[in-house]
Amino acid sequence: MTSPARRTALRGMGALALAFGACRPARAAAIIAVRVWPADDYTRVTIESDEALTARHFLAASPDRLVIDIDGLELSGQLRELVGKVRGDDPFIGGVRVGQSQPRVVRLVIDLKQATAPQLFALAPVAAYRHRLVFDLHPTKERDPLLELIRDKERAEAGAAQAVQDALGDFIGRMAASAAAVSPPLVARTPASTPSLAAPSAVPADGSALPPLTAQRRIDRLVVVAIDPGHGGEDPGAIGPSGLREKDVVLAIAMLLRDRLNANPNMRAMLTRDADFFVPLHERVRKARRVQADLFVSIHADAFLNPEARGASVFALSQGGASSTAARWMANRENAADLVGGINVKSADQSVLRTMIDMSTAAQIKDSLKLGGEVLGQIGKVGRLHKASVEQASFAVLKAPDIPSILVESAFISNPGEEAKLRDPAYRAQLVEALATGIQRYFARNPPLARSRQL
Repeated sequence: MTSPARRTALRGMGALALAFGACRPARAAAIIAVRVWPADDYTRVTIESDEALTARHFLAASPDRLVIDIDGLELSGQLRELVGKVRGDDPFIGGVRVGQSQPRVVRLVIDLKQATAPQLFALAPVAAYRHRLVFDLHPTKERDPLLELIRDKERAEAGAAQAVQDALGDFIGRMAASAAAVSPPLVARTPASTPSLAAPSAVPADGSALPPLTAQRRIDRLVVVAIDPGHGGEDPGAIGPSGLREKDVVLAIAMLLRDRLNANPNMRAMLTRDADFFVPLHERVRKARRVQADLFVSIHADAFLNPEARGASVFALSQGGASSTAARWMANRENAADLVGGINVKSADQSVLRTMIDMSTAAQIKDSLKLGGEVLGQIGKVGRLHKASVEQASFAVLKAPDIPSILVESAFISNPGEEAKLRDPAYRAQLVEALATGIQRYFARNPPLARSRQL
């Protein structure tokens, strides 16, 4: 074959090879993990893959369901795992079906338990995550958290009143039995000698006091404390040497603190999250403002590159620079939670996000420092402090303009010894008692004013 002919043949073979290459389908994205995070606030479904995915969705009725078509996928075992990850108590999802609707298009059909406002968005790789496709299922009508707190208080008051009545009835029964034991057996009793529940005025012969009636007193001013367990859901927070996750331990501490504060008849605690799900930083602030919180306490477990670092810290907001390099580093780490947890920036209220940057006030910071001082003083009685004064930095979660706000780093979870303490129920109980005492001391010195803000 002549040289020109050979070149022509080679060019033809190359063109044919390119044509075959163009016809061959590109590799489908590989699924790394599928996760479901159910909660009363909203349920999140996450599909993590090695390549970015695109999807379309629509709502269908009779029955209500969400249909999602994901491009660039082939049906796989990992996707089928999604079916078994839906819990029976999920408030939003009744079930999931997965199928290959078209070549390289996977269809998810999510059966809905209630009217839902779905959000779909993609997240770029960050921290330990690769590409994530996220579906958030929100209720169409948001709950009224303040009304729930008031109703909870009313139920507690009714229960306390009933307990007092039961104790009073038991007391009167014992007194009647005691009187019958010392009275002559043939002496008839007159109706006037029978104690009355409506007007208990008898004094025991042995001089003991009547049951306390404090719980019956009406409480006109409900004091609300917003407790914010850091991280959650897709964002585990710091992880200790033996695997203890910050998001788990701070939720446990927060729930104990809620119960401790709720034992006060005039106080109610609201958790920004009461389960393992992610709450964006601005949403934590908004939740506190929706219940007209008198205080905001964010609970975390510190971490540092040096495992020798130890001790608890309390932070307040700073309008200027951070009070130390460590405080600035800590604020930057905590403020990055939105990136790891996954916030839908497109659907977030941009005016709220902008306002959060500049809405701190001098009065709020002054009160926050007072609160922080009381809490830090009590924590110092049960454990070591990392620093003996309240530090300041620009924490996004502390930027409610009208609510004194502090962030408590309960211990260094990166320190093996302090991680063990955070696992210890006895230490958690001591820490909660210190937090509650600090909060009560703050209110004793700074009584809350009558409510003037509106929902």
